[in-house]
Amino acid sequence: MKAIILQAPGGIEQLQYTELPQPAVGENDVLVQVKAISLNPVDVKTRAGKGVYGRLKELTPIVIGWDIAGIVAAVGAGVITFRPGDVVFGMVNFPGHGQAYAEYVAAPANHLAHKPANISFEEAAAATLAPLTVWQAMANHPQVGPGKRVLIHAAAGGVGHFAVQLAKHRGAYVIGTSSAANKDFVLGLGANEHIDYRAQPFEQVAGPVDFVLDTVGGDNIDRSLTIANRGGAIISIPSGLSEAVVQKAKDKGVDGSFMLVQSNGVDLEAIAALLANGTLKAHVSQVFPFSEIGAAHLQVETGRTVGKIVIQV
Repeated sequence: MKAIILQAPGGIEQLQYTELPQPAVGENDVLVQVKAISLNPVDVKTRAGKGVYGRLKELTPIVIGWDIAGIVAAVGAGVITFRPGDVVFGMVNFPGHGQAYAEYVAAPANHLAHKPANISFEEAAAATLAPLTVWQAMANHPQVGPGKRVLIHAAAGGVGHFAVQLAKHRGAYVIGTSSAANKDFVLGLGANEHIDYRAQPFEQVAGPVDFVLDTVGGDNIDRSLTIANRGGAIISIPSGLSEAVVQKAKDKGVDGSFMLVQSNGVDLEAIAALLANGTLKAHVSQVFPFSEIGAAHLQVETGRTVGKIVIQV
């Protein structure tokens, strides 16, 4: 089968096209003939030797990527939830060895969900790691609900555009930051307010908030703390929180934490239901062929992608 291996950490030249044996199917695995792959910032970071590269560096060969959509080709003896011919999608083995950059992927059955009939393979692949991140970040947080004010940083991005929709679905008042060029897009997702982060410091105009989802990093967490209500929560996606910031949040009565998404088919089935009824929509900004994985990585690396980048296999 066609596959792309990571020869060594570095630039896109380290992504090498090759032929690998079709993966073996374990008792609780599903073999998926991949039709579409979604890229995330963690793909780019891992390729460069950051991200989750430390977890994979001893493996040979390393095949990165985690988000897939496709058709079930075979199932293990212990699998009863899927059968050959089913159309599925999922985030596979994250934060481990997903091996998604390939024509076939052997995925644990409990990392997959049935693809809704009303969305394409490309949209399904896009609706995996990003909405799962939001779903798990907001789980068990009453700060995202009716009467609550939620601030979503980078609201036009891969994670952000799902965050706006899911926070709105939960009844929150949603404030999204992005560049002015993406204002209409963010408001179109359901945000109640838009802040152009380039025009003014968001903390000067956002007002008090109960929940913050930050996918940007840097000083965003520190600045968000200045407007967080006591009893509120701030979740950081791209980087951990320094001890100083954690203590500062604690002193203010704010739950400040870092989270790393985990593969979970039950969560994904809940997301699939929202995709099926139109509550949640994946925005795919650009689709690349499998032969142009390098160009797709460079686009993600700009940090300026609206929605998601997808690869057709």
